[in-house]
Amino acid sequence: MTEQINTEERDLDKAVLASVIRDRQDERQVEEYLDELEFLATTAGITTVKRFTQKLPTPNSRLYMGPGKIEEIGLYAEQNGIGTVIFDDELSPSQTRNIEKMLQCRILDRTNLILNIFVQRARTAYAKTQVQLAQYEYMLPRLTGLWTHLERQRGGTGTRGGAGEREIETDRRVIRNRISKLKEELKKIDRQMAVQRGNRGNMVRVSLVGYTNVGKSTIMNLISKSDVFAENKLFATLDTTVRKVVLDNIPFLLSDTVGFIRKLPTQLVESFKSTLDEVREADLLLHVVDISHPNFEDQIEVVKQTLQEIGAGDKPVFLIFNKIDAYNHIRKEEDDLTPATRENMTLEDMKQMWIAKANTPCIFISAREKINIDKLRSDLYLMVREIHSGRYPFNNYLY
Repeated sequence: MTEQINTEERDLDKAVLASVIRDRQDERQVEEYLDELEFLATTAGITTVKRFTQKLPTPNSRLYMGPGKIEEIGLYAEQNGIGTVIFDDELSPSQTRNIEKMLQCRILDRTNLILNIFVQRARTAYAKTQVQLAQYEYMLPRLTGLWTHLERQRGGTGTRGGAGEREIETDRRVIRNRISKLKEELKKIDRQMAVQRGNRGNMVRVSLVGYTNVGKSTIMNLISKSDVFAENKLFATLDTTVRKVVLDNIPFLLSDTVGFIRKLPTQLVESFKSTLDEVREADLLLHVVDISHPNFEDQIEVVKQTLQEIGAGDKPVFLIFNKIDAYNHIRKEEDDLTPATRENMTLEDMKQMWIAKANTPCIFISAREKINIDKLRSDLYLMVREIHSGRYPFNNYLY
């Protein structure tokens, strides 16, 4: 499929970001969301050079942003040789087509950007199959825009039944067939994985969950003494890793799965459901949180919501606040009598607040600096032992 937009004189690896500030939405929160979008772009190998925002009650149904703002973005992109514009929402097929006509450069929405990262990061055949399925399902309703270049070539021959439309129908048929084949392949692999999980017997299962890039794989390595790939980039882990761990005399299975993120594409949630079976079948979830992130409380809510969506919202949870070595706060001046905000809270204040308000056990650690890791292992041992003793009451003499 040929792309209709001439980007020969544009740098596709340079991008501007665009987002709508909705009613009752805090501008600072939007900037934090754009920080995340920029991190996503960096992970995909794209350099961002400018941000455009616009206050609207709701996104424009035709162009996402107002026509004037889209023209402003297009002028800036043209003057600076920028080949990509990234929007911090999923655009409808018609929005994408309309924006492309105005901007004449590559348009990525948040969903497409995340899918591109998953394509780059997929390593195993299973992960690649899952990502391909998600890509094709995203692509199917958007095929029309890929063939508008043929409409210009047809001139005055009319717009019905032309070469472009025939190509679109051919592509739709090819993609639908490919989707069916990929779903069959995934069903086959799912059955194999279900058998593997069944062969593990009744061992206690513990699963690491959390927002992407919070340090789950590093914690996995520390607890299991294994060497799982860990990197300071979003979605470093796509494939589920399962390790047998023995703490003192108690064996259990520890799994690390793909990280969650705000507005995780529906297509990915669907195609990765079998991967997330490890989470659904777990006896205990270790919810890892990056306490140094300014928006970590929102990230906690995103993870909770995603767990609900995949049917794992009722699992016992152990909150692990990671990266305490990177935690910063703004010190208040002694004569500042205004009420303290979360930004003014010391790490000790934060600990006391979460210990008091969390309905689940929690711990504060630094996986990178190995701070409080022995306490983490000790607490985890006690939780696993309790589950184990309920499952194997006749083995209680071991404790």
